[in-house]
Amino acid sequence: MKALIPLRIIDLQFNLIDEITGYESLQITRSWSGIGSIELKINRHIRGANELLKDRIVFPHNQLHKAYVILHRDIDLDKEGKKSENWSIKALPLKAWLSRRITLPPSHTAYDNKQGDAETVMKHYVDRNAVNPDDPSRIIPNLVIAPSHHRGSTVSWSSRFKSLPEELEEISLLSGIGWNVFLDIQNKKFIFDVSEGLDLTAGQSVNPPVIFSPEFNSLKSMSYTESTLSYKNMAYVAGQGEGIDRRVVTIGTPVGLDRHELFVDARDVEETKDVEKTDAEGNPITEQVPRPEQDIINDLLNRGEQKLAEHADEVYLDGQILTKSPFVYEQDYDLGDIVTLQNREWGLTLNSRLTEIKEIYEPAGFQIEATFGNKKPTLIDKIKQGLARMNPELTK
Repeated sequence: MKALIPLRIIDLQFNLIDEITGYESLQITRSWSGIGSIELKINRHIRGANELLKDRIVFPHNQLHKAYVILHRDIDLDKEGKKSENWSIKALPLKAWLSRRITLPPSHTAYDNKQGDAETVMKHYVDRNAVNPDDPSRIIPNLVIAPSHHRGSTVSWSSRFKSLPEELEEISLLSGIGWNVFLDIQNKKFIFDVSEGLDLTAGQSVNPPVIFSPEFNSLKSMSYTESTLSYKNMAYVAGQGEGIDRRVVTIGTPVGLDRHELFVDARDVEETKDVEKTDAEGNPITEQVPRPEQDIINDLLNRGEQKLAEHADEVYLDGQILTKSPFVYEQDYDLGDIVTLQNREWGLTLNSRLTEIKEIYEPAGFQIEATFGNKKPTLIDKIKQGLARMNPELTK
């Protein structure tokens, strides 16, 4: 059984403020593609509780990849007096700072377009909007980008006035690579980087496999949902133009009842590009020239693939991993790894990525809750999807 882990508190200048070793409960939610959070309940009379102030950073002892910035505090007092004076602290990981930025296109073009491996594309948008933006006031202090190792599949992306972390999440979901901002205490920097999970599935022979199953005493509970209510497997992707002159490409060739069609409005895919030239007097000018037709088609096909990925078969898996299982968390497996799940009574065997892990620390013990693969969309998620379909400016 894990004891309560100590929490260190630092300020934005990396000064160590205090370390907390006693609290009522701590829940750390780590997300591979999304954001995550920390929720902490602590009596205000415990040493260090008074140092849990807004914009201070907390992290488990020496776990610099689990750094969270405090954004919310509340406290109540009831008739029980001091025993009930518990602070409720909520914090988001450092990568949530990127939610304070939107993707601004360069001044000479309507969209910020980038093609390459997923790591290069993600780091491009972070660099353009938070590290080296055109407007110095948009710089996030002390944020740096780790050198690229060109990880992830090739993607072609176009962005304009979008939430930066939502763009990173979509690229992550498409490519499979995760992203994070972690602490570099020695150099006093916040480092943006991406990572690849390990393949720990039963069918591979490179790494020791990890199989979560009630039969193997590695999974306490499990819930499974599959749905094709929103499933699409064929797309008509429409670019620029009007009427019969509008450019349209198709993706997929299923037939009959196996054919689920989707229309994708991609009129933002540009047919021209800006080229910097000089006029007869030597003054710089910007001239629009036609883009190669194949480049346009490739962008439309990529857009269609992105949208079809959003309408794939919906498979949701949640489970509570046994703390005393044969597999040790953060040693045998970790967030982002691909593992095998099995429930023979349900006739279910699936390979799935660990996309979210909640660590729960309480005096009564330690436990883990995990999400495998996609997470069930909330009502807010569905509303945002609906708005994106109605508003072209919100559409990829």
